[in-house]
Order: sequence, then C-alpha cells, then structure tokens
Amino acid sequence: MSGERELKKLLSGMRPELNPGRYVFTTVAGGVPPGLTPVVTVTEPEGLTLVVRKEDADAANLPYGYEAGWITLRVHSALEAVGLTAAVSRELAGAGVSCNVVAGFHHDHLFVPHELAAGAVALLEGLAERSA
Repeated sequence: MSGERELKKLLSGMRPELNPGRYVFTTVAGGVPPGLTPVVTVTEPEGLTLVVRKEDADAANLPYGYEAGWITLRVHSALEAVGLTAAVSRELAGAGVSCNVVAGFHHDHLFVPHELAAGAVALLEGLAERSA
C-alpha cells in the first residue's frame, strides 16, 4: 500500500492530531532500558536516542530537557513525497514553533514544544484549509 505523493493532497488531507501526554527526548548507552516503551528510537554513534512519555522517563530516572507534544499527521504520506516536511516546518517556523519531524511508514510525526502544541495543531489545520 503506497502513500500519497501529491503535495496539495498531502497538505489538504493531513488532519493533524495531538496525541495525549508529554514526550521527552533522552539518550542511553546500550539498549532500551527494561520496562520502557519508546515511541521513537534513533541509533547514533553517541548513543541511542529515545522519545518516551515524560512519566516513563521520570520513572526510569532518565535525564531530559525538552518536553514535547506529539502531533501525528493522519494522511498516509509516501516516504518519497516531496515538500510536506518543508511546508509544515515553514508554517510552524513562521509562528516561532520549533519542530522535530519523524517519518513513520504510514504517517509523519511532529514533536513541538508541549506548551505550543495545541496552537501548532491550529496552525496546521489552517494550512490544510488553505491548501484544499
């Protein structure tokens, strides 16, 4: 099943959805600590980056600084689609909202400052409306 590639359709159909909770980025040496279920993992030479629920990081005594809201773009985007990340980033950057993007097989996921997450969803909904 392939995803959408046409930028106008991606933008107009993105349906941003704010997932409940607070998420943090942390790093560990070795593997994922027992009992922890990350929503994102990235292996880097410096260590394993984990994006986890804040309360899980607290329970595991993991250090973090950035607290994020997690927005899922519900459109099924093709991994080779061009322009979606740029358009979304441009919209959020114009409002002073930082954005960390992770692509899954089916959807794109945005991690934005938690206190700005609801406003970021509203900005993206506006972008979708203007793109329709």
